[in-house]
Amino acid sequence: MADSIPYNSALRCEGTLEKIGQLFMPAAFINDSEEEKRKLEHLIRDHHIGGLCFFHSRASAATNFEGKEKVVRNEDSLQTLKRLISRYQQAAVYPLLIAIDAEWGLAMRVENTQQYPYALTLGALQNREDLVFEMARNIGRDCRDAGIHWNFAPVADINNNPANPVIGYRSFGEDKHTVSTMVRRYADGLGSLGILNSIKHFPGHGDTGTDSHLGLPNIDKTWEELMDNELFPFINAINHGIDSIMVGHLDVPAITGEKGKPVSVSKRAIEGILREKLGFNGVVVSDALNMHAVSRLFPEKGMLEWKAFDAGNDILCFAEHIPEGIAMIAAKAAPSQVDEHYQRVLSLKEKALTSRPSPSELFMEAGMLNSELARETLTLYHGDAGVLAGMARRKVTGITIGRRPAETFLDALCPEVIQEWLFTQEISAPELRRRIGNQDHILLTLVPPRVKPQQNFGLAAEEVDLINWLVSEKQVILYVFGNPYVLRLFDMKKMKAVVIVYQDFVAYQEVAAAHFLGKFTTRGRLPVSLQK
Repeated sequence: MADSIPYNSALRCEGTLEKIGQLFMPAAFINDSEEEKRKLEHLIRDHHIGGLCFFHSRASAATNFEGKEKVVRNEDSLQTLKRLISRYQQAAVYPLLIAIDAEWGLAMRVENTQQYPYALTLGALQNREDLVFEMARNIGRDCRDAGIHWNFAPVADINNNPANPVIGYRSFGEDKHTVSTMVRRYADGLGSLGILNSIKHFPGHGDTGTDSHLGLPNIDKTWEELMDNELFPFINAINHGIDSIMVGHLDVPAITGEKGKPVSVSKRAIEGILREKLGFNGVVVSDALNMHAVSRLFPEKGMLEWKAFDAGNDILCFAEHIPEGIAMIAAKAAPSQVDEHYQRVLSLKEKALTSRPSPSELFMEAGMLNSELARETLTLYHGDAGVLAGMARRKVTGITIGRRPAETFLDALCPEVIQEWLFTQEISAPELRRRIGNQDHILLTLVPPRVKPQQNFGLAAEEVDLINWLVSEKQVILYVFGNPYVLRLFDMKKMKAVVIVYQDFVAYQEVAAAHFLGKFTTRGRLPVSLQK
């Protein structure tokens, strides 16, 4: 547990350089080489680093932007993470704040850990926000047991751009009220276990068509438009008393006052808007400073770190030039400016490291929780229950396109209603068309290989063409085990029914099969529009 780590000394430091070091949060990689681990230990010890943000490996998405390096699976990642946290804490003069991105659980970064649904799935809940609280509690417990104090979640972005390449499934939806409610319940769930939250990505990354890992997204909206929509969940979260806000690398002239300047390095945006106008007094965290949206703008080592600090960020996340950044901040900043940032970080550390929730709390078992979430989110997007009932009473041909799901869904239906099941992973599209022949009633399951929209969610062109041929020529019922935005590729009006399952977990497949067999009705509602 986080509060059982043996610390070497008290939290508070006095020297200016030590205080500046406390503002830095470099990346730590679970599956790093021993040489890199020792380098990080020296950085922690020599520069009094305040915290670490853990990632899976240097080949993981947050650093390997172009995807050129293969991510190698490590079945022992969780135990490695726990050992590394203890090791790095021992190297620290002042206790480290340990952070991680665990929006849908530690599984976002760590193998063989519990995964829960994406935020977009949760957005389909109707009057069951209590389940979001329970999920966040479970995630908080998993973080606490691993030695993590800070979950960089939840996402408060309103995803109103179906083509968004980086948020999409990570958002609770396009309705500002739904997003605001879910953000609060998620933050409360973490807080009940003493885990810090971080609402992101201010002022809102939802209506963008650019991935800020790769470039600088532009949001050219008026202040009034932002206040009415994008800023709404952040204002609600501030009023709710959240711990921290992560600032995005976004070009929003209505916030910064100038075009082409990232919000994350804008004093007007952070000190002027976020703090003075919106009244946020908590900790401000920069989004990862290695992201190309900002890193390419400041080639001089240490300059980006200084600009982010001077703009008002308290925590400089994923800073890559720490000695140079500390030196530049020490040379340029007034002692009072350093102390203001440091005091906020110190207060957050004290909260995280002295929190001791009751160890006797009861939790909903993960499998049971996922099953309940599956039942409450399953969405009949198109068609009606009568069409489904009619299909379930006859022998149909089953087709799976995309990544082959687990056997659960198939086992529940075969051979009761399926006379044949065909997989595009095993049969080419032309051969599949031939095999279908004059069979008219098709139960189609779509399991997109990717959750992000790039390259048609990983679907081959012939697979997209096959689906469009099926819906134009056959009586098709479609179950989607993945990101619902994939439906934008098809003419849904020609389908007899479309059921969105959202996830391909075993629990979700069980619920989908039971639904097809008429054992219960859908309760969820799609939280986004598929057309802009």
